[in-house]
Amino acid sequence: MKVTEHLENAKKTLFSLEILPPLKGENIQNLFNHIDPLMEFNPPFIDVTYHREEYVYKKRENGLLEKKSIRKRPGTVGICAAIKNKYNVDTVPHIICGGFSKEETENALIDLNFLDIHNVLVIRGDAIKTEGAFRSEPDGHRYAIDLLEQVMSMNNGVYLDEELQNANPSNFCIGIAGYPEKHFEAPNLKFDLGYLKKKVEMGADYIVTQMFFDNQKYFDFVKKCREMDINVPIIPGLKPITTVRQSTVLPSIFHIDLPEELSDELEKCKDNAAARQVGIEWAVKQSKELMDFGVPCLHFYSMGKAEPVYKIAKELF
Repeated sequence: MKVTEHLENAKKTLFSLEILPPLKGENIQNLFNHIDPLMEFNPPFIDVTYHREEYVYKKRENGLLEKKSIRKRPGTVGICAAIKNKYNVDTVPHIICGGFSKEETENALIDLNFLDIHNVLVIRGDAIKTEGAFRSEPDGHRYAIDLLEQVMSMNNGVYLDEELQNANPSNFCIGIAGYPEKHFEAPNLKFDLGYLKKKVEMGADYIVTQMFFDNQKYFDFVKKCREMDINVPIIPGLKPITTVRQSTVLPSIFHIDLPEELSDELEKCKDNAAARQVGIEWAVKQSKELMDFGVPCLHFYSMGKAEPVYKIAKELF
């Protein structure tokens, strides 16, 4: 079932979550242990992030550096299939530009289509740690809008092989990312919204926002989207703070602001347990206000920590 169909059929605000694939060498049961308690709240779909290959340079005996590829997390496609098989819940794999050629992207989409997985979230992805700025593969996509175009082409039965005749079209429901506080590389929010509108006009079906901690930022974002005739569902993404350090790390990494009230409360915390409680209480307050606003779904970035999300959801659903 498509994400948009879940949203259309819902009679109340839905609960969904985003999970990280387990680290290389971990048993998939670790992932199931994370998901198991959250199934109490009947998520209609679960997002699975993709983490591109990264590289390390090891010094050889002759003094030269050898570039070695490492893969810290296993493939998203297989994990989506495992989750769907175990829980009978729809999955939303993230499809990213970084680390993929166009052919590799097509192959991944074909595999998803064969597995009866018909939802994808199309995003550019981040630069890897060894890169100062994002770099695409030589035969890959530099921007999410180009990746979106490839997915839409497959939905229209157009594949990379131009000689392929009468190819069956895919049927992907396509999500894209939205940034209430603008993407950090965009010069301003108006510019950012212009590209968001282009993606919707190309065929994107819904938007999931970057995490935010000030609901007014989301309300203003939705208002500006509607004024620009961006009328697809806009799902708010929420991340409960779980450590003292996140009060400075999250704004730095994700280019977001923390409200003064939240920041002041976190400054009083003497340990991570206290910060986690503040984060849970703030997320519950945020969620209730968003539900009153009429959001179609609350989408939680669990980041491998089920307990805080469970406690929040227990208060709401």
